[in-house]
Amino acid sequence: MSITVNIYYTGSNGSARKFAEEMVAQGIVDAVRAEEGNELYEYFFPMNDEETVLLIDRWKDQTAIDIHHKSPMMEQIAALRKKHNLRMRVERYIDAPKQ
Repeated sequence: MSITVNIYYTGSNGSARKFAEEMVAQGIVDAVRAEEGNELYEYFFPMNDEETVLLIDRWKDQTAIDIHHKSPMMEQIAALRKKHNLRMRVERYIDAPKQ
């Protein structure tokens, strides 16, 4: 069972893209990808909305997500989100068990 979380970061004047670029440049993205249980952590840029960045974040289970949310990286991510004055919209999907 995997859990996928889609996070839409929206700002203005290119701030969402700058946020994603800083996440990569500061090594936060690589650090999240290296966490136990992370299966995907990737940014996408919607063609019809230049002010939004989509993060697709997939974890093996809720325990892995909980550990990630308690990590020091979450403070870094929150600080960058605040710096760039971003709004978030979150969608959560749980894979159906294999039969």
